[in-house]
Amino acid sequence: MKYKSILIPILLFCLFTSPLFAQQDGFIEDYLERLENSRKYLILVAEIMPEDKYDFKASPESKTFAENLMHIGWAMDWHSQSLLCGREPRDWNTDTELKVDNKSKKEMITAIDKTFDETIKLVKEFDTSKFNDELDYLGLNRAKRQIFLLLVDHITHHRAQMLVYMRLNGLKPPRYVLYQ
Repeated sequence: MKYKSILIPILLFCLFTSPLFAQQDGFIEDYLERLENSRKYLILVAEIMPEDKYDFKASPESKTFAENLMHIGWAMDWHSQSLLCGREPRDWNTDTELKVDNKSKKEMITAIDKTFDETIKLVKEFDTSKFNDELDYLGLNRAKRQIFLLLVDHITHHRAQMLVYMRLNGLKPPRYVLYQ
């Protein structure tokens, strides 16, 4: 009888919490697939655009193609490493790793690929029990789960601008890849 009073609550706990953990693990698996596809598509876009067009921008107030590319890396680093992981954010005024500066097309693509590697590593190691932890996101309260979603939205937003820049330069963007 003594064991039943201990065993029954444990079994009930496992019965009701395991579907929650399975959903979280499924989210991470789906997210990783999406990040990998996003990486492949973004790098393909960056490779197709000729290096002499990397300074193209649609209007004076717009970012250049290269600035959009590196901005994706900067924001990916900030969302994943700083917001999700707690590392101090890079100092935009002094840190040049994810800025265009005098980088070649190849150096920029390498930097983006490395940032995807670091982000994917973090996502694989992320403690899903922290999904609901809230933090300040530019003055708004957001759960870490929302930061995951904001990160991929941001990549898509700036990559779409890059696709328009390709069209404006007479280039055909690569075929859309599903689930990225």
